[in-house]
Amino acid sequence: MTPLIEVRGLTKVFGAGPNAFRALRGVDFDVAHGDFIAVMGSSGSGKSTMMNILGCLDIPTEGSYRFLGHAVEGFSQDQRALLRRRYIGFVFQGFNLLARTSALENVELPLLYRGEARAGRRRAALAALDRVGLTSWAHHTPAELSGGQQQRVAIARALVTAPQILLADEPTGNLDSERSVEIMELLSELNRDGGISIVMVTHEPDMAEYARSIVRFRDGLVMATERREVSSDVRH
Repeated sequence: MTPLIEVRGLTKVFGAGPNAFRALRGVDFDVAHGDFIAVMGSSGSGKSTMMNILGCLDIPTEGSYRFLGHAVEGFSQDQRALLRRRYIGFVFQGFNLLARTSALENVELPLLYRGEARAGRRRAALAALDRVGLTSWAHHTPAELSGGQQQRVAIARALVTAPQILLADEPTGNLDSERSVEIMELLSELNRDGGISIVMVTHEPDMAEYARSIVRFRDGLVMATERREVSSDVRH
């Protein structure tokens, strides 16, 4: 089967001349359908640049990036935006929820941007909140939710468009250990039972243990890939 994502020889250079910085130096990277990959590496290793390119938030300087067999590096800005809206969900460390807006309305936002009708948006958002166990909190604002609940709302917002893949950037970085485990178990369930592919950047080895593969970046290169068997009841 064709990989969901296939990256070959990817480079990214910021700046020009003697001040140019090569953030990526020829990266090969695959994401299979239903995979769960943890990306690790020190600051400046290239992992965030790689995630931005996978999420169509940036374009490579050289190399190829194929999504479902399509050459993304040749897409126009509008085509990349369409791919983001239709196929990719984003989960961020800082939740990025609108403060004065209910959980339900926050989850609806991606569908609002698509121009979908209100009734359809509401049904899909409620279903996404139910999927993360927050139906009863639908009409609460972020200030009325715990950190773990806010991240669940952010995950529901990423899921509401039925994406092929979730890109998670330090999804437990602002949470305590108990809430971190809660979020990782939710992501594992979505991957295992929902078949959603996940690529997650993390600095935390215990969070990376939930993934099926760990990819380690250093100096703009993939230095190691560890394929692992993950128990369905990982606990920390």
